Amino acid sequence: MSISPEKKAEVIEKFKQHESDTGSPEVQVAILTERIRSLTEHFKTHKKDHNSRRGLLTLVGQRRKMLSYLSSMDVHRYRKLIKELGLRK
Repeated sequence: MSISPEKKAEVIEKFKQHESDTGSPEVQVAILTERIRSLTEHFKTHKKDHNSRRGLLTLVGQRRKMLSYLSSMDVHRYRKLIKELGLRK
């Protein structure tokens, strides 16, 4: 399951750091979060789709690594991002 190009462009526009930014940790985490949310909705109707569930776990692991990288580089950017995305508590 992937997100639509329009939704991806919207996420990039919201989280980009500068004009041509598409690869900063904030943008990557935001895109992964959107993909995770869409897969979560998918599983509400397709409970036995175990192959996609494995993909979901991979995405969650990638997001976790990106977040730990960002927290080690700049704690303020990390806290701002998790607050905007509604992650954690």
